[in-house]
Order: sequence, then structure tokens, then C-alpha cells
Amino acid sequence: MNKQLRKAVIAGNWKMNKTPAEAKELIAAIAPLVKDATVDVVACTPFVDLSAAQEAAEGTNLQIGAENCHWAKSGAFTGEVSAEMLSAMGVKIVIIGHSERRQYFGETDVTVHDRTRAALDAGLTVILCVGETLEQREQGITNELCAMQTKIALGGVSEEELKRIIIAYEPVWAIGTGKTATAEQANEVCAAIRETVKELYGCAAGDGITLQYGGSMNAGNAAELLAQPDVDGGLIGGASLKPQDFAAIVEAATKG
Repeated sequence: MNKQLRKAVIAGNWKMNKTPAEAKELIAAIAPLVKDATVDVVACTPFVDLSAAQEAAEGTNLQIGAENCHWAKSGAFTGEVSAEMLSAMGVKIVIIGHSERRQYFGETDVTVHDRTRAALDAGLTVILCVGETLEQREQGITNELCAMQTKIALGGVSEEELKRIIIAYEPVWAIGTGKTATAEQANEVCAAIRETVKELYGCAAGDGITLQYGGSMNAGNAAELLAQPDVDGGLIGGASLKPQDFAAIVEAATKG
């Protein structure tokens, strides 16, 4: 499938940054810079910022997403937010399985699957994160590991539901470190993930799924990464908090 026929998606992951007032300011600064984008542009914000960000993004082409959701519809899970709660407030997209959730908050492949299932059941689109640690890369098991993470997360997901899945390859060693996989490394793993999806759902589904790279993509390296045949977009951390940098990545995706 021609890469240009796949949906290109640039999503910002704000992490634990910005108050609601600051979120409004940031959205207001980003929106005019990306108004002519031909790719999907998303800002995933902390829970407390979602309403403010939605308000600021109204009438623009910016979509607002969340950074996580729980696997249960409701219950005794203090501090958690359900997918149905997100859906009820008009959120359409959510990040699941980010490496920081796995590293700091005990997220496992099984809970990533369960959260993905809950998000799909609530009608959300999922940005599903997979990726290896530096030790795992050095052991030469990157492709196998990412394939396994993908297979577990997609267990029980129908081909129709797969249309609401975006997979973000995030090498853990490149998150917030300033280190970036080379364009060739990023493309190799994205190609392996695509092959895994083809194994599970067939060639058409594998060719059609949007794959992002999410390891310290920035204004300087975005064009090279996004030019790769199997890299369809980016999940952007620090650069998503800088309007000019984020806009430059969106522009690179438009050209890529």
C-alpha cells in the first residue's frame, strides 16, 4: 500500500505539564501554526487540562486526547479515570501503554491489553505504545519483543476495531534522553510491527495501519524519520510543548 494512502498522525504527549490556563495558551499558540496541515494533529494532555484544551481547540483542526485510561468502567480505583468518562466529555483518542506508564506505574502487557479493550469499547481511538529497553536492544530481541507486545495488546481486537488503533514505536532508551533511533532503525522496527499486524489481520490491514515513531522526535530529525516508508507519524514529547517546534514536525509530516 502506498504510504500516502495511510493516515499520517502527529500527536503531542504533554506528559505531566501545564495547568489548565497554560494549556489554553499553548493550544492557542499551536492552532494557527498547524491550521493548514493535511495530516491529523492531536494534543494529548493531562486529565485536568482536557476541558480547557477542548475549549481552546474548538473551531480548529486540533484534536484533543488523553494520556491514559483505566481498564474498568467504574469502581474502587482511586485516582483513575475510565475510558467512558473520557468519551462522555468528548475525548476521541487516548494513549495506552506509554513506556513511562510501564516503567513507573507497573503497567504490563496484560494491563495494556485491558486498557486498550476498555478504550475501544468506549468508542475511543487508541495510540498503542510498544518498544524495547536499551538492554533488550543490545540483546538483539527488539523486533521479537515489539511483535509480542503488539500481539498481546491486540488480543481479541477485531479487524474493524483495528481501524481505531494507531501503533507508536517508542524505544524506551530514546524517551526523554535526547537519543534517537536512526531513521533506518525506526523504520526497521515499524516494518516489523507492520508485518506482525499482517500476520494477525492480513496484508490489507497491515498496510493500512498508521505507525508512529515516538523516541525524541524533534524539529531537527522529524523530516528524515517521517520520510521512511513505514513511519507514518510521530508521538511527540518535549517538542509538543514548543509551538514552533511542534509545527515544524507537523509540516515535515505533511511533506513526508
